[in-house]
Amino acid sequence: MSKNSFVKVHETPNRLRYKYSLLKEEYIDENILTSYLQNIDGVKSVRVNKKAASIVFNINKDIQTINSIEKTLEELTIDDLLSTNCEDNAVCINCISNEKPSLSGVIRASSALVAERFIRNNFAKATVTTAAATPMLIEGTKEFFEEGLTSRVLESAAVGISVYRKDYLAANSTNAMLELGEYIEETTVHKSDDLLKELAKPNVKEAWVEKVQDGKKVEVVVKTEEIEVGDIVVVSAGSTIPVDGHIVEGDASVNQVSMTGEAEPIKKARGDRVISGTVLEEGRLKIWAEHVGANTATQRIKHYIESSLNEKSSVQLKATRLADKLVPVTLGLAGLSYVVTRDFERVASILQADYSCALKLATPVAFKSTISKAGHEGIMIKGAKSIESLSNVDTFVFDKTGTLTQGDLEVIEVHSYDEEWTEEELLNLTASTEEHYFHPVAEAVVKAAKQRGFVHMHHEEVEFIVAHGVKTEVEGKTVVIGSRHFLEDDEKIDFSKYKDRINKSLDEGKTLLYVGFDNKLLGTIALSDKIRDNSKQSIEKLRKLGVKHIVMLTGDVDKKAKQVAEELGVDEVFSELLPTDKASIVKKMKDQGRNVAFVGDGINDAPALISANVGISMSKGADIAKATADVSLLKDDIDAVVEAKELANKTMSLINTNFKATVGINSGILAGATFGAFSPIVTAVLHNGTTIGLLLNSIRGVKTKR
Repeated sequence: MSKNSFVKVHETPNRLRYKYSLLKEEYIDENILTSYLQNIDGVKSVRVNKKAASIVFNINKDIQTINSIEKTLEELTIDDLLSTNCEDNAVCINCISNEKPSLSGVIRASSALVAERFIRNNFAKATVTTAAATPMLIEGTKEFFEEGLTSRVLESAAVGISVYRKDYLAANSTNAMLELGEYIEETTVHKSDDLLKELAKPNVKEAWVEKVQDGKKVEVVVKTEEIEVGDIVVVSAGSTIPVDGHIVEGDASVNQVSMTGEAEPIKKARGDRVISGTVLEEGRLKIWAEHVGANTATQRIKHYIESSLNEKSSVQLKATRLADKLVPVTLGLAGLSYVVTRDFERVASILQADYSCALKLATPVAFKSTISKAGHEGIMIKGAKSIESLSNVDTFVFDKTGTLTQGDLEVIEVHSYDEEWTEEELLNLTASTEEHYFHPVAEAVVKAAKQRGFVHMHHEEVEFIVAHGVKTEVEGKTVVIGSRHFLEDDEKIDFSKYKDRINKSLDEGKTLLYVGFDNKLLGTIALSDKIRDNSKQSIEKLRKLGVKHIVMLTGDVDKKAKQVAEELGVDEVFSELLPTDKASIVKKMKDQGRNVAFVGDGINDAPALISANVGISMSKGADIAKATADVSLLKDDIDAVVEAKELANKTMSLINTNFKATVGINSGILAGATFGAFSPIVTAVLHNGTTIGLLLNSIRGVKTKR
């Protein structure tokens, strides 16, 4: 197991600060890591700063605690955080609402309510009522000393006052209503967590992997955690795919409904990408493992869910703060009422008219419901903050390739600059060199060669040069294939003779792949990327959802960029861009006061995704883009961007409606109780009924126009 590096940068008797290498991983969530580290014996509290790669521990000073901390920091892995046992980590997905709500309180309180009606002896009535109310009174007292004034404290006080007044009917009725209300509230919240946990698919325990033993290829069963990048994983019909990767052999029908929401099985063949958690229905595949362990799509989904369960949006924090502020108001009105009326019944009634439950519970339940609903549609939203930010977006910036366009290039022309080489031979040479390279350009070339009757040409080992191209040898002569910069600047191949022909193709908006052979420019292959059929329609839908400005970024020449922008109805276009330009454009728009969402899919899109208020990565995007995005799409459909925006808008509208209803209705109940219009029993029914109604409204969630 690899070890993490850490450096102790500061130490006082009860405080330690470390620089920690694991915090540089994209998939680490600060809240989850904090909760994990707080479980170390002797640790009082932990503060994690991911940007600074720093962790501060407040501890009970002793050498054993320090040793435990440093051992944990050294050996901790992302997998540990994602698969921690419940007793070790309260934030673990499997622990959230894992303990089902119990009916015991409801049964106890209801039994006392019924029994009290048939008991004639006052002492017996008092005994039964007190026994039934004691758990609530104890809990309320403990909460008062631990957390101060809370809604639970007020409710316990209301029941206690009724017992003190010997109003056993009111005490038992109120207790029964409160227990029933709490049970329904807990059940509702539990259900909202279950909706999220459904998205965290169980891990595949074992898988078949192709190994070489005694010079022969054999298939052996290994544990999935033992699979390494580059392994060939063999998956047969009925099995769940355990890794993210590319198909190197076989054809199959893959059901992706668990990951993308698409019910129809998808045909997959060599070169296609598959993701973990999907099920192979028919056929047999050999998959080159690109992402394994904590880096697979399934594990990233778990991480997204854990982040969403931890994260609070500003509206959620606002609701919590308001609820806390209103507790003293309720208590103050109860005290004032007693001073004026000396009526304990009225006091008991006022103490139950509390805002806290509905304010604190309805908002997170609404967020969780939306995250769950989006997840089932192949839209992974990284927490409540992302929903709130997306609802406020007024400007969408699209990186053209792979978002507004399909991202699937097609060979449209082959030009040979050497009379001894035909177009077919040039294409075969390129395809032979590129066929083991899973890049959109390479896949397009191989596909075109096969359509024309591909004849493989023997070559030596291929060298992949990142962001440039490939290099090999054929019959002792060097072959270089890739960008113009790679051939002309790095390999010093002369382009001057063919500049006019090349510029003509570029002016027509074609993407060119350059082929060099024996230090000469052998030819070019022109490729084109089609605009998605629903791109224009999706842009129009975004405008109806309140988006005021649509921007397109592209490396295309200006003429071609403007043609595409005009066809799609884009407001503003930036062309001939370098990858580094995207983030600066996003920042400039934010400086102008716009709330910006950036939609992209490439490795060079990561800075722009981070810079935007909301980053959205497309399904075929690079994994660093998915890791840095606030919203990650698992289905290759630009309409999913619209759906995400619509869900965000409607969720915030639902939350605002619930917020206003909570304040309005509970204020009415509180006023009625203050002026003696409602008895404690009536107040309990109205208050709990309102809370339950709002929670059910939240878990029902929002609907989109699909």
